[in-house]
Amino acid sequence: MKILLLGSGELGKEFTIAAQRIGQIVIAVDSYENAPAMQVAHDFEVINMLDGEALDRVVAKHKPDFIVPEIEAIRTERFYDYENQGITVVPSAKAANFTMNRKAIRDLASKELGLKTANYRYATTAEELQKGVEAVGMPCVVKPLMSSSGKGQSTIKTEADIEKAWKYAVEGSRGDVVEVIVEAFVKFNSEITLLTVVQNNNPTLFCAPIGHRQERGDYQESWQPAIISDKDLYEAQDMAEKVTEALGGAGLFGVEFFLTDDGVYFSELSPRPHDTGMVTLAGTQNFNEFELHLRAILSLPIFEITLEKAGASAVILASENSTNPTYSGIEKIAALPKTDFRIFGKPTSRPYRRMAVALVSDTVETPIEEVVEKAKNAARLITVHS
Repeated sequence: MKILLLGSGELGKEFTIAAQRIGQIVIAVDSYENAPAMQVAHDFEVINMLDGEALDRVVAKHKPDFIVPEIEAIRTERFYDYENQGITVVPSAKAANFTMNRKAIRDLASKELGLKTANYRYATTAEELQKGVEAVGMPCVVKPLMSSSGKGQSTIKTEADIEKAWKYAVEGSRGDVVEVIVEAFVKFNSEITLLTVVQNNNPTLFCAPIGHRQERGDYQESWQPAIISDKDLYEAQDMAEKVTEALGGAGLFGVEFFLTDDGVYFSELSPRPHDTGMVTLAGTQNFNEFELHLRAILSLPIFEITLEKAGASAVILASENSTNPTYSGIEKIAALPKTDFRIFGKPTSRPYRRMAVALVSDTVETPIEEVVEKAKNAARLITVHS
């Protein structure tokens, strides 16, 4: 089968490797040359994926069996046409359109499905944001409707923060949508990602929940399994199944939840492998998240997902701008037991850009806090240089 991968970052790279291992052809697409997935794909294209005509040309040229989006900034309205041409859009044209924009997925979850979410409003101007803040109260969180990796996300604690939050959200927005969501701050005890695998002809499966910690709206460490009560896990699985069923299609979804004293709150959903799910590269499961996504897409039956180990991931960030980043400390992390790492091969760096990840595993019985601490210490051994 031929797969057109739209977005070629580190998640796309691991997906491409998984596809190569079972004989699939991958064409990697992104807005810049030498993106991580392009380095391991059969072919590549460099286009602005918000340019619908450019997207049409690439689809017509390669005639893929599957279109697999990896990022948000895509002219997803075109996906309905591609489906009509007989191309499978992953997980579906509807799902890709809904989830590339926080407005559509939040309204689906809250208004149509009745899932528990934070109180929220939308704003297209700083003045509307002011009204939204008044409605949901402070503190509150502001996010662009289209963004990734925490870009443009900030917390409003005082009136003085509103104008700054608006400007930061607009600067961090991806695509051509200038609109934000402002949501009440949920007093949560922890956050989890529930990787949910929707199959075409078999039951929906769930991975063991993944815990994660964020800074600047972007994940810093993730671990599996997360500590969660049976009641909260059942509630999260029920919500995840409802929202993925409403979206349709097959593939792996990263569904995020807040765990609170008041129960489980739906937060966000990505219709593709999730950055926090990189912990599965530590061998925590019988299949990692990229293999699961691929198998679900190809309608290869997945009998079960088993937790094999406890694991943690910790990101390695750049601190400077560079057009030729290099790395030191590799021999130190390589010497650690039950430890691995991935360097993504991004051709340029900038402050806080995710460049690599440290991975640590141990027995399922090992306290997860110990595994996380080892991953954090391992990540500190690698330095990104300009």
